[in-house]
Amino acid sequence: MTAPIPAAVAAQVQTATGVIRQQLGDTLVALHLYGSAVEPGGLHPLSDIDLMAAVSGPLPEATRRALMQALLAVSAPPGSDAALRALELTVVSLPEVKPWRSAPRRELQFGEWLRDDLIAGRFEPPMADPDLALLLTQLRAHSVALHGAAAVTLFDAVPADDVRGAMAAALALWHTEPDWRGDERNVLLTLARIWYSAHTGQVASKDAAADWALARLPQAQRPVLAQARAEYLGETQPGSAPWPAEAVAAVVRTVKAHVAPLGE
Repeated sequence: MTAPIPAAVAAQVQTATGVIRQQLGDTLVALHLYGSAVEPGGLHPLSDIDLMAAVSGPLPEATRRALMQALLAVSAPPGSDAALRALELTVVSLPEVKPWRSAPRRELQFGEWLRDDLIAGRFEPPMADPDLALLLTQLRAHSVALHGAAAVTLFDAVPADDVRGAMAAALALWHTEPDWRGDERNVLLTLARIWYSAHTGQVASKDAAADWALARLPQAQRPVLAQARAEYLGETQPGSAPWPAEAVAAVVRTVKAHVAPLGE
């Protein structure tokens, strides 16, 4: 049975879908809603609306830019607008991911972290993205087709080796405090999800993965992940407590130590 679109985001999803269809036109093959909106844990106060679009081929640069700029009007930074959540849209060319190939190219990715750059006219180019292995695995596990075929029908399953490789690539992004400064909550919750998926082969919501990881972290490292979980669930206000740099670094080291051997 297809999961319903939560009423809290139905209007925004409909508006975003209209923008995407208008900008992509006949090149749009499929559009899917995934992530917290359709996962068992459901939406939380700071949850993004995650969308994945598949197109028939590479996009003209003018189309890429027009789409990203148009989405600025139907998205808002987390917690800043009572009517709008943050949108995250990834667009892939279907021939890039079917049949599956390692580190396929993404056409574009829109997210609130890019708002200032987009307003200033700075646009990321299409690029190889190992993270697509994780996104497509998540999409095939839980998603709603807003346009086109169901994800499990449209996309090939990603081999386990490529999923582990994508996890390793994500972990390699974080070495020292400047790598996660200002984004501690999201980094900690992503670490929990990577650790959970690496050990179970399953996909979990951010809070469920955090619960799993909290039971396995050393006692001294648990408070900072518990803080990230509480902010995500709306149990505490974002920014109400500092993020101790060494505490976050300790969680990064612990997760790397547990996940790295699985890729060997």
